[in-house]
Amino acid sequence: MDPESENSGRFRNFGAESPSHVRYGVLTFLCVLSFVLYLDRICIGQAVVPMQNDLHISSDKMGYVLAAFTLAYGLFEVPTGRWGDRFGSRRVLTRIVLWWSVFTALTGAAQGFVILLLVRFLFGAGEAGALPNACRVIARWFPPARRGTAQGFIVTAAQVGGVAAPVITVYSMEAIGWRWTFVLFGLLGVFWAAGFYFWFRDNPAEHRNVNGAELELLTENNFAVAGLLDHPPVPWRKVLLSATVWLMGAIMACSAAVAYMYFSWYPKYLQEARGVPPVESGWMSGLVLAGGAVGGVCGGYLGDWLLGLTGNRRWTRSGTGCLMFFLAALALVAAVRTDSPWLAAGWTALANLLAQVQLAAWWAVVTDISGKHVGTMFGLMNSMGVPGAVFSQVFLGHFTEWMQFQGYEGRQCWDPVFYLFAVTFVIGAACWLFVDSDKTIASENATSAPGQHDFS
Repeated sequence: MDPESENSGRFRNFGAESPSHVRYGVLTFLCVLSFVLYLDRICIGQAVVPMQNDLHISSDKMGYVLAAFTLAYGLFEVPTGRWGDRFGSRRVLTRIVLWWSVFTALTGAAQGFVILLLVRFLFGAGEAGALPNACRVIARWFPPARRGTAQGFIVTAAQVGGVAAPVITVYSMEAIGWRWTFVLFGLLGVFWAAGFYFWFRDNPAEHRNVNGAELELLTENNFAVAGLLDHPPVPWRKVLLSATVWLMGAIMACSAAVAYMYFSWYPKYLQEARGVPPVESGWMSGLVLAGGAVGGVCGGYLGDWLLGLTGNRRWTRSGTGCLMFFLAALALVAAVRTDSPWLAAGWTALANLLAQVQLAAWWAVVTDISGKHVGTMFGLMNSMGVPGAVFSQVFLGHFTEWMQFQGYEGRQCWDPVFYLFAVTFVIGAACWLFVDSDKTIASENATSAPGQHDFS
């Protein structure tokens, strides 16, 4: 039988049919991807102290090791996002996960600063493009009114991976050492990649378990399934002239600066500045990232609920982002002014919760404005956060070393940077006030000439 005729037969007479739920299987795969992504990314934070001791690496050099991942992640995110737009997320995501899993495992084989720096750079290159392609899959597999919730689950799964990372890492290191811990984490991605490649399809119409009712649900107002599967060139002039693109990049830089402090340095801060034992610091770090997990899923639901309530996409997105960032700044100040380590971790967890509610709004805006180039545009705007993340990782290493050289110790070496991060959140809140998610990137500039592909 002709495949086209077979497909038309599958999708005939489905008026009374209930939609199948393959899209939820897709979301499950993406949530597991996000979990492993953050597990592998954040586990190094808990391993910083034993790695420094075994490899004789100072804090300022360790800052460069941590930033090597972030720099590579930013450099390769746009190309791998674009590859997903051109060749499909199925193949690209499989390649991404296999690559980063290999270099996660190889982190455990590093014998010195230079090798560790190179391995972490290549690890970052491997992880690049994972979230842009996940965003692209959501755009194809979920109707517009449900994308915010789906993206919220992915953000939450990432944060759950972050929650698990310090706790699992500290116990694993006590059992098998930090080197074999990285090998163990590297194996998880290999299993995911195999299952995803054989089950997933880029086009919902090509998945054998999708029925006609589900396809109709996905087709309505959805460019990805409505036959617009072409891959026009990215109109880079329009992109670079878009105020929204630059604002979203600045917002991500503010968010990433604080997030990478949690990922990379917070366990050491707890141990060195607040005198918390390693195992307890793992649980406290997990608490902080658990706040982010709650914020991710709440942000997705909150965004969809507010949009349905008000019908005003612009102020739903920008108002949520602005308010959450401002409240996160206040929570961070409260954390640094609290003497109890557990209470301070609780305030920091609240700050992370609020920041992740903001991040769900960020995802929604990027999807709203990107049209056919979701993978590329997500990669671009996400990679604009790299300067903030790199600054955070390198600056903290140098700053604490410098403060120790000046004769300070304990919290005196660390607390001042938390006020800097609170100001960073306030800057991000101000940027949100100028974001207009009703404007696609094309609509901010001159109308496309006849015969050109419109961005949206």
